[in-house]
Amino acid sequence: MSTIDLKTAAGTSSGTVDLDEAIFGIEPHVPVMHQVVVAQLAARRSGTQSTKTRSDVRGGGAKPFKQKGTGRARAGTTRAPQWRGGGVALGPKPRSYEQRTPKKMKRLALRSALSDRAADGKVTVVDTWGFTAPSTKAAAKALAALGVEGRALVVVAAGDDVTWRSFRNLPSVHVITPGELNTYDILVSDHVLFTKDTLPTAAPAAAPEEDQ
Repeated sequence: MSTIDLKTAAGTSSGTVDLDEAIFGIEPHVPVMHQVVVAQLAARRSGTQSTKTRSDVRGGGAKPFKQKGTGRARAGTTRAPQWRGGGVALGPKPRSYEQRTPKKMKRLALRSALSDRAADGKVTVVDTWGFTAPSTKAAAKALAALGVEGRALVVVAAGDDVTWRSFRNLPSVHVITPGELNTYDILVSDHVLFTKDTLPTAAPAAAPEEDQ
């Protein structure tokens, strides 16, 4: 196992903590990460876009001109796609964009993303945040003391409302629980911060999975 410093909210060291090699020490699998992120973003699409076909457009009930003798191509309605004001051919209709992603692929992508951040020294483990009351000012001060710059992903224990409310108003911070940990949020963040209680391990019960 690799070892990193265990930090306090004041930025000082309070010992060391081991990072599970099965989670933070593998070779990142870039194609799998890409496929999982594409699936995540696709699942976020509402899929409500819709265009009117020739049967949905109002009008066009009368034949525009007689069948023969005009020299023009025969036409039965002015709402055909080639007519101005007509329906749309092959346009989008409401649909689901969700992609089926195997669980093993999600787990590999998640471990790859965490390993990538750990290899760059962008994973920080804090002993405890120690907030007694919600305070955005205290949260910003803690991040500055830890040397966190840019976009940060803070993993907070479920039910820890004080810490959640302290970080949630910081524009560069995204707060999630361990069960919500996912590949996309890790890759778009410059830093990933855990506490000792939320640090993932290779145990099946503690290994988070992504929701699609």
